[in-house]
Amino acid sequence: MLNDPLANALSVILNKEDAKTKECLVKPSSKIIKEILNIMKDNYYVGEFKEIEDSKSNMLSVQLLNKINKCGVIKPRFSVKKDGYEKFEKRFLPAKDFGILIVSTPNGIMTNDEAKKKGIGGKLLAYCY
Repeated sequence: MLNDPLANALSVILNKEDAKTKECLVKPSSKIIKEILNIMKDNYYVGEFKEIEDSKSNMLSVQLLNKINKCGVIKPRFSVKKDGYEKFEKRFLPAKDFGILIVSTPNGIMTNDEAKKKGIGGKLLAYCY
């Protein structure tokens, strides 16, 4: 039994990236994992992904581009105000304007840059660079 499916998914992706494979299977799939993969795809960290129907639980087949240096979940899920992103960027990202923080906001899941532009806060979910 998995305690954190999102952490497991990002761990599988990172391990397969380190092994230089072109594709990986992430299971189980969820709306949050799909949304985070969409954000990673929009920022060119992963390629296309598709959902595979299974009798037990659905899984995701993710195309890897070998562009991820590190990714992971942020635990505990810190709350961040609209002007407090800088502190967490310094903590989780290696350099300014390098990598993304993924944030759950009242307007949906988005990157820290989008949330800063819209002027909204939220909860930190993950990072990727």
